[in-house]
Amino acid sequence: MAIVDPMIAPAVDRARASLAQALREMVGSGELDLARPPGDDGLIGASSPAWAVHGDFSAMMIGGISALLLQMLHPGALAGVWDYSDFRRDRLGRLRRTAQFIAVTTYGSTVAAEHAIAHVRSIHDRIHGTLPDGTRYDANDPALLTWVHVAETDSFLRAYLRYRDPAFSAEAQDRYVADTAIVAERLGARDVPRSRADIAAYYRRVRPELRGDHRVHEVADALLARGPDPAQAAGLAVASAAALDLLPGWAAALHDRRPAPLTRPAIRAGADGLARILRWALRAR
Repeated sequence: MAIVDPMIAPAVDRARASLAQALREMVGSGELDLARPPGDDGLIGASSPAWAVHGDFSAMMIGGISALLLQMLHPGALAGVWDYSDFRRDRLGRLRRTAQFIAVTTYGSTVAAEHAIAHVRSIHDRIHGTLPDGTRYDANDPALLTWVHVAETDSFLRAYLRYRDPAFSAEAQDRYVADTAIVAERLGARDVPRSRADIAAYYRRVRPELRGDHRVHEVADALLARGPDPAQAAGLAVASAAALDLLPGWAAALHDRRPAPLTRPAIRAGADGLARILRWALRAR
């Protein structure tokens, strides 16, 4: 265990507190009430592996960026972003809203989780339109909701395995997938995968529907752009590189953003270092 010089310990504590505050503000966790009344297990019980996966800030940040990159490969998911969001200026807003929704549906009371789900469904009610090829899309389409959920769940789990717990058991992984499926189903998704094998089979079925076109590249550019704050930009640059590296090979190919093999060890070392700093700041053990 490292011993901190008593003369600099207060400065170290202040730095840690400042970083922790900045991280919580970035995801808006201080705005949430996650209290559960006695006897209320919420939608996802405290014994679920989802509590561990969703509780690791670095895995959720890297996995969250990777999930957005994966989701936008579906024309329907991309169209909702293209037509209805200010994606060029609101990338952190999108990550914040996603983080808050996951926190409430994972850790919050049943009432709070159901309220969050109803709120998202009401937003989806207004998101519909026509794809460039003339096909209609609707954000409440069960198949589209399943795609968005699977991309998120798989990305969070990939990041957790790589940057937090590579020994996370196959049984725990499958239980994580099954436990989080309830949220997707409450949102309106259907035929939601319940295991890692189900996810692999689902990807094989859906891959012919995915596209990497100029709109995908423009949205991805906006998501991965560096912001004005130097410290935040540096952290997001590391997380973004790790998120691209986390993508399945076929998804990275559609983005035309495959990291060079020789750069992968450096990307993963940098992300591992970032993860250690974030856990130190948030006092995770």
